[in-house]
Amino acid sequence: MSSSSDGHQAYLLGIDLGTESCRAGVFDPAGRLLAAEATPYGLEHPRPGWAEQDPDEWWSALAQSVGKAIEAAGVDGEAIAGLCADATTCTVIALDDSGRPLRPAIMWMDVRAADQARRIGDREHPALKYTGGGRVSAEWLPSKLLWLKEREPDTYHAAKYIVDAPDWATFRLTGRMTANINTAAARGFHDRDSGGWPVSLYEEVGLEDAFEKLPPEVLDLGTPVEGLSQEAAGELGLKPGTPVAQGGGDAWLGQIGLGVVKPGRMALITGSSHCLVGQSDHPISGEGFFGAYTDAVVPSQYTVEGGQVSTGSVLKWFAQHFCGDALQEAERRGASVYDVLNERAASISPGSDGLIVNEYWQGNRTPYTDPLARGIVWGLSLHHTPEHVYRAIQEGVCYGTTHILRAMRDAGFEVEKFVAAGGFANSPQLMQMHADVSGVPITFTEVGDAVVLGGAILAAVGAELFPGVADAAEAMVHESHTIDPDPGVHERYAFFVDAYADAYPALRPLIHRVAEKVAEEESVEA
Repeated sequence: MSSSSDGHQAYLLGIDLGTESCRAGVFDPAGRLLAAEATPYGLEHPRPGWAEQDPDEWWSALAQSVGKAIEAAGVDGEAIAGLCADATTCTVIALDDSGRPLRPAIMWMDVRAADQARRIGDREHPALKYTGGGRVSAEWLPSKLLWLKEREPDTYHAAKYIVDAPDWATFRLTGRMTANINTAAARGFHDRDSGGWPVSLYEEVGLEDAFEKLPPEVLDLGTPVEGLSQEAAGELGLKPGTPVAQGGGDAWLGQIGLGVVKPGRMALITGSSHCLVGQSDHPISGEGFFGAYTDAVVPSQYTVEGGQVSTGSVLKWFAQHFCGDALQEAERRGASVYDVLNERAASISPGSDGLIVNEYWQGNRTPYTDPLARGIVWGLSLHHTPEHVYRAIQEGVCYGTTHILRAMRDAGFEVEKFVAAGGFANSPQLMQMHADVSGVPITFTEVGDAVVLGGAILAAVGAELFPGVADAAEAMVHESHTIDPDPGVHERYAFFVDAYADAYPALRPLIHRVAEKVAEEESVEA
């Protein structure tokens, strides 16, 4: 067991600034979780397609979660040998000269920059190999930078730095401004194989001054950044100078926390959204997925990515707005509303008696990279019940995952097994459905909170307890069990996956027309 320099037991602190809360976990160097705590914060939607949060709320929640986790773990703050924070990616913060936010953070799910993304994607530039067919997401860093410059020029020009949320977290902990290779590559087109930032692409779209505002250094994940600042240490109850490792995006730290640090495996990170990430030993790109990003997780490897913007968030939306009786039953039983709905939907056959849902409530990340995409519920009949709709949403999420997997396979990327984490991993029924629809086995790890464990793994690297990310992951990640797909059910689902995949291209012109009309009316009202 690893010890600190004074011979005492060393502990690691992982911090995750997620969409709905900040979680903090205390681990030992064997990857054993001693305690974890979460503190929620708000999410605002000022207009359709917009989403914002207050970074001050993040910091308050971070301090509370860290304090509670350390207390629950029964360790002294001075026993923390290292820490690392992740955050949602594409969550953009403009900071003034003193490091204070100039406006609320523009969240990852915010698609206000759809026009800017389209114009960037219209360029013929080698960097766009990362985008899965030339389309650029409205979520990504350059799109939001350009939106700020064009729509809020005062904010843009007043900003000393404009950073992604993981880099804000590292800066807030240390006082040193850095960029992480993970989100620089995956969200900003940084490519070490081609010299780093694609300066010419930024210049072509009018962001020639962006590099005056982006952090000056791009560091690998797990790199020691700086010691914890005096101010941050006082607020968190930790020792000043405690090593802080370079963190990155939440999904990729989840990938590390699942031990997906070599080819053949695919991390399936579930929650409000889904993220699929895996490693390749060579560059790979293709239609319908993102990447492969150079050095984004492990040096000298390439990371492929797919994602679904709205998954758990659609189930939550349906349960909250259309399932009042199920909510009441859940309250009476002291159970989760999802457990009640799962019980009610258990007897419904695969395919939900012909009801299909395309889960694009907040746009589509892959395979279409379309911020104007909207959800589709089709095949309804008078036979269908609310339970059918609930199950069809679940199936639609699984169809979306499989649709992305098909795109990756078409480009030559093979997945031998998923390793899963997040909210869906707590539901055996949902995980079995994912396995059955995709035809891919799903493995689980002993620590379900893979994102926070990923932070602890990077903290261990930053504290020099392990020589590298792969070494730390091997020592700290432990598998528990596997769910295998049912071949017969998988065969039955193949038809519905095909139907799901055919639906959106057929309806896209109409959906775009309506979405643009709504946006036009919102603009007039504003």
